[in-house]
Amino acid sequence: MAAALKILEEEGEEQFSTRNVCAIANVTAPTLYHHYGSADGLLSATIAEAFAQFLESKKAAVQSSDPVTALREGWDDYVRFAAARPRLYAVMMGRVLKGGQMPAAEEAHALLIERIAAIAAEGRLALAVEVAADLIWASANAASLLHVTARLRKTPPPTPAVLENIRENAMQAILKSPSKDRSQ
Repeated sequence: MAAALKILEEEGEEQFSTRNVCAIANVTAPTLYHHYGSADGLLSATIAEAFAQFLESKKAAVQSSDPVTALREGWDDYVRFAAARPRLYAVMMGRVLKGGQMPAAEEAHALLIERIAAIAAEGRLALAVEVAADLIWASANAASLLHVTARLRKTPPPTPAVLENIRENAMQAILKSPSKDRSQ
């Protein structure tokens, strides 16, 4: 699996093959098939492992006690993962778009819902929790795709200012405006 992750991260899914994985892992094809059943079995297991690594990094991150700050931090963690591992992120999202069921991805989405529900519990959310979650998820994916597609667009990765702008526009859309005069 480590060899498969290496190929997906460094070269992308188009270079993923049992021959390449076996060469890096120094195993024979029958060994690979014994453990994973097929090339797609190995690919599925590897993508599931990538999602598990992503979820573990989300859970291990120190979270602010302020739910709005915690949501921003989670958004930043998500985009950093895609920036650090753009090819792997693209493969992961590709599997989701193909209808793949990833328990770790579902758990990560539940974590997003939980963070937004905490904002709602404080009376600071302007939208329904599910709608706010969709906006935050879409904005994080849009920012992540700027990293994934930078090479295609022949541009450098997005600047911190661009990423912050995307994040803050989404945050502004889901949060209630602070009262101008709290004494009234």
